Parts: sequence; C-alpha cells; structure tokens
Amino acid sequence: MSADDEGATTERPTDLYTGGERPFDAEDLVRASGREPSPESLEWARRMIEEKGAAALERYLP
Repeated sequence: MSADDEGATTERPTDLYTGGERPFDAEDLVRASGREPSPESLEWARRMIEEKGAAALERYLP
C-alpha cells in the first residue's frame, strides 16, 4: 500500500494478468485491439476467438 498527499491509501493488485489466462469475451477483444464495439467488430472478434482461442487476445496484451 502507499499513501498519497491527502493521507488516503491505495492498494495495488496482488495478481496481474496480461493475457488470455482468464475468461474473456468478444467485447474484451474488440477493446484490446483499439476498436469500438459495433456489430461488425464483435463478429470479427467472435471469429478470431473461435479460430485462435486465447492467442487472439494475447497478441494485443503485454
């Protein structure tokens, strides 16, 4: 934990996730790719998830 100038504390996450090891959906993939959710982009994301699985998301995340 760290304290800021007003004395409030902020907690840092103890577990960081950087890839597809957690469940994700088409909207997550669309947003990770920098696109806005739309029917077309969501359909694109569904196809990518079906074809590539977690690798579809991992290519956009560190």
